[in-house]
Amino acid sequence: MQRRWLWLPALLLPLVLIPAIGDRYVIYLASEILIFMLFAVSLNLLLGYGGLVSFGHAAYFAIGAYVCAILLTKYQMPFVVAFGSAVAASALAAFVIGAFCVRLSKIYFAMLTLAFAQFVWAIAFKWIDMTGGDTGLIGVKVPGLLTEPTNFYLFAVVIVAGSMAILWVIVNSAFGRVLVATRENATRAEFVGVDVRRMQLLAFVISGTFTGVAGALFCLFNRSVYVETAYWTQSAEVLIMAVLGGIHSFIGPALGAGALILLHRITEEFTEYWPTVLAVILLLVLFALPNGLIGLRQRLRHIRFRPERKNA
Repeated sequence: MQRRWLWLPALLLPLVLIPAIGDRYVIYLASEILIFMLFAVSLNLLLGYGGLVSFGHAAYFAIGAYVCAILLTKYQMPFVVAFGSAVAASALAAFVIGAFCVRLSKIYFAMLTLAFAQFVWAIAFKWIDMTGGDTGLIGVKVPGLLTEPTNFYLFAVVIVAGSMAILWVIVNSAFGRVLVATRENATRAEFVGVDVRRMQLLAFVISGTFTGVAGALFCLFNRSVYVETAYWTQSAEVLIMAVLGGIHSFIGPALGAGALILLHRITEEFTEYWPTVLAVILLLVLFALPNGLIGLRQRLRHIRFRPERKNA
């Protein structure tokens, strides 16, 4: 178990050093990657460990972002209150929506998560007085200390690292192992006394809560929130991040988030056809790398040692 914790300092050390070696754009890009790392890892608690495909996780991301922005800008609430309320609102929404979704399974579960997410998007789009509608909320009043990119980046490192450490403990706890058991065989898990729906609902709430943390950070990062944050394409993009990195690994979705954002930025330098490039990436992952980037190393090792085994 102690060895498994080595990924945390190995990941944090280069992240902490980025402000010292990178310019303003690098810090900006690293901040965005951090936020989506947390988003992808939070989603993967449902996807990789629970076997539940959510097409609507952008709803909790948007709720966290909107609540934080509204409380800071319209009600001038203290930062700690606004940030905490944003996370609490995401958790509450995940509990209410999850209570309906876990009653179904497989494609019906996925479609219901999408339906609720579109409902959240509709509220954000139509409630113009509160959310700004299609215009969004611009000029969010971020605390002065966090207006400096390096300060915000270090704040994001602390929040994301703490959140991921908590998620790591959760997935390696008895709860995490039981959740995997419900993924592998829900009927057998019920037979031995596991309340599958309760376990799935708890996973849904935990996932939605930390997604709300990522959403609140995104609001502070952009200093604005737009209705596109709640749209289904946002959910699809993060789902692709998780699949690209490897859903059966804790750190895989984080790697997928970093890789996809970097590929997006590099591609935009050469072509405007990013959706086409994204489709090609997804096809390559599905057919050539079913275990994602995290499984690439194991596959390369297998290919490397195959001739030696044949000679033996």
